[in-house]
Amino acid sequence: MDVIALDDPTDPQIRGWHSVLAAVHAAEPDGDPAPQPHQTAGRLLGSEQGSRQRLWAAVDGTTMIGVAALRLPGEPGADRPGEIDIRVHPAHRRRGAAARLLAVAADGLRADGRTSVIAQVLARPAAVGFLEAHGFRLVLTLQGLLLRLADLPPGRVDELRASGPSGYELVRWRGVVQDEHADALARAKHAMADLAEYEGSPWDADRVREMAEMVAKRGDDLYTVAAVRGDVIAGFTEVVVPSGASGRAAQYDTAVIPEHRGRRLGIWVKAAMLDWLAEERPDVTEIETDNSGDNVHMLAVNEELGFRRERETREYLARVDDLPTS
Repeated sequence: MDVIALDDPTDPQIRGWHSVLAAVHAAEPDGDPAPQPHQTAGRLLGSEQGSRQRLWAAVDGTTMIGVAALRLPGEPGADRPGEIDIRVHPAHRRRGAAARLLAVAADGLRADGRTSVIAQVLARPAAVGFLEAHGFRLVLTLQGLLLRLADLPPGRVDELRASGPSGYELVRWRGVVQDEHADALARAKHAMADLAEYEGSPWDADRVREMAEMVAKRGDDLYTVAAVRGDVIAGFTEVVVPSGASGRAAQYDTAVIPEHRGRRLGIWVKAAMLDWLAEERPDVTEIETDNSGDNVHMLAVNEELGFRRERETREYLARVDDLPTS
């Protein structure tokens, strides 16, 4: 078994990578639709705006048996963790492929001047055991929720929209935020504390725009609804409709700033989002989201809307100094 770098993946290498992802999904379904070849190609050929990526594959002869993708936000040496995703074909596990890929990726992290790395996995014994055995510690538990729009009671969305608090205006946009709201949206993003301990990079107007531009570069559509009072975004919610998503959209960020909480702004902007999607994207039939396990308020909001728990994922953090070398 060898580990090779895929700095400029060829069509056969992309097909091999996709075969690994498809085999993992078939053996360990997670509630998400099966990965599509064009989605895999898009991820491998285009790094997200504001970040770079490194790719490696474990090969046995001419067969790709495992893959590792390392995302590096910001410039080399940035005070932000890398993000690692390792997948091994179920038929080729317990042969050391994952450990070899992790060691090579750790060298890549060191070469880029990183001090930490994040990995997100389903809460299953094999994945959790591997990370904990290689120096990772649990930092966040996420509940995966799914809303099937056909299950919403008739009139429920209209009822929630009509019950919104007075003194706020609903504003919505598709894609990049308008300049007049960019700074306010960045400030509202600070209300999300889940990743603050280790994300290491503050939100500002430029980063808000970069995120939206990254989504567009993938071919996906970003929708945002905000509750505005004066020049303040008191609360907002974001949904991304992926290209070729077969009816499933993804809930991105939702937050209400502390001084405006307790007024049901969260459920109000979410209801307005559902109303907008029904109008503009009738092809969307379900929405998935992840909530921090200790975010009791947002879990309650989502469950009131009709989201149901589907899975649990965990985010782990490791110091690069604690990782093996290749």
